[in-house]
Amino acid sequence: MPRVVAVTGASGGIGRATAREFARRGDSVALLARGERGLEAAAEEVRGLGGRALVVPTDVADPDAVEAAVERVEAELGPVDVWVNVAFTSVFARVDDIRPEEFRRVTEVSYLGYVYATMSVLRRMKERDRGTIVQVGSALAYRGIPLQSAYCGAKHAIQGFHESLRTELLHEGSRVRVTMVQMPAVNTPQFSWVLSRLPDHAQPVPPIYQPEVAARAVLFAADHPRRREYWVGASTVGTLAANALVPGLLDRYLGRTGFSSQQTGDPRPADQPANLWEPADGPDGRDFGAHGVFDGRAHAHSPQQWVAHHYPALAAAGGALLAAGAVVAGRRR
Repeated sequence: MPRVVAVTGASGGIGRATAREFARRGDSVALLARGERGLEAAAEEVRGLGGRALVVPTDVADPDAVEAAVERVEAELGPVDVWVNVAFTSVFARVDDIRPEEFRRVTEVSYLGYVYATMSVLRRMKERDRGTIVQVGSALAYRGIPLQSAYCGAKHAIQGFHESLRTELLHEGSRVRVTMVQMPAVNTPQFSWVLSRLPDHAQPVPPIYQPEVAARAVLFAADHPRRREYWVGASTVGTLAANALVPGLLDRYLGRTGFSSQQTGDPRPADQPANLWEPADGPDGRDFGAHGVFDGRAHAHSPQQWVAHHYPALAAAGGALLAAGAVVAGRRR
């Protein structure tokens, strides 16, 4: 049965790819972001894939605008079944090269935007006692890295917010579900439009995955929201495991490699846009789409993701094989 889905940050990157995944099943998709060119292009894609699209230009850093957006979505599409928080902005720079107002803006968009949207839709979902909220996170929700302090701080904050909310819903016995998807490095346009003070063009730390890998994980999480969180990509699993076991060693490793691994070695274009205060795909901008500039280096599939999505069946099959082996061995004695 088609559902009503809302995606923030839907004009590009993971949000854009996620909107397409829901559209493929015929869902009605509300598209929220600031950049109108990207939103209109995303809406065309949703309709072309068989979904119904509603464009809702919204700055998620404004709680009143978010509340109005939720009201409009429910008035025009119906009660929201799934809400996906993706929208973010950031600054690529050392801590002492970021201005206080820039830290505040990143926090307002990349953390408080999640909070405002969650609060608005949660109230309605709790009244109906149903619905799912998916928070798109990152391995950086657990592990801070150099040159991304504002983004890492926001993702850490989302992680804590998510855990608090989940425990409250469990206490209440609510049927509203919340889950979080921790992403690896993804080939999105952010590396061409996030405010950067790096000498070279920014890049995701390899291995890099295509946004469709992330979008499929979001779709699966929305369909299976009882799990508290999902990890996407072997690199995410490795990073979080290393951070849990040897965080000090990881500090030193990232201090040595984290600067060069986040830059391509090519000079940053002098005319690179920055979407911190205004959308890069505004009236005078262009549609950046879901993919960044690293298609030639990005993986379209993740074996780890397939295992994570199928592990209950794999575990059951493994258990059955072990039991069968034990029976056979017993008969041979």
